[in-house]
Amino acid sequence: MEALPTTVQAMVLETRDRGTGSRTAADVVVDPAAEIRAPVSGTVLRAGGYVLYCNHSDDFAVIEPDSRPGWELKVLHISGVQVTKGQRVEAGVTVLAPGPTQLPFESQVDKFTAEPSWPHVHIELVDPSIPDRPSTGGGC
Repeated sequence: MEALPTTVQAMVLETRDRGTGSRTAADVVVDPAAEIRAPVSGTVLRAGGYVLYCNHSDDFAVIEPDSRPGWELKVLHISGVQVTKGQRVEAGVTVLAPGPTQLPFESQVDKFTAEPSWPHVHIELVDPSIPDRPSTGGGC
């Protein structure tokens, strides 16, 4: 995948004290009308809806990349997920969702986008050999 020539340069944002490295995930700002396509080729491990921050509906997809068997690529903040467990996806081709989720609150990337702020899609690659360290905030 290639960034458009009009894209801002990638940057590392301030920590949010989540206990993970500063480059373990990316928030990619997208056009609100853009289809969200698979960023990697692989197999969908799980997909569906969840409740974000105990209060907001959101959708996700988790893909096992062909290039990293056993790893998980998580795609969050998508709306109307269209893939299911076991489905093969092709990078840049398979539509995961018809669009991004427009979050009803200000996110960390909003100050770097035009007004009104465009939504972002969260992409995170997880190596399951590294133990998960949950946030200190606890559940709902």
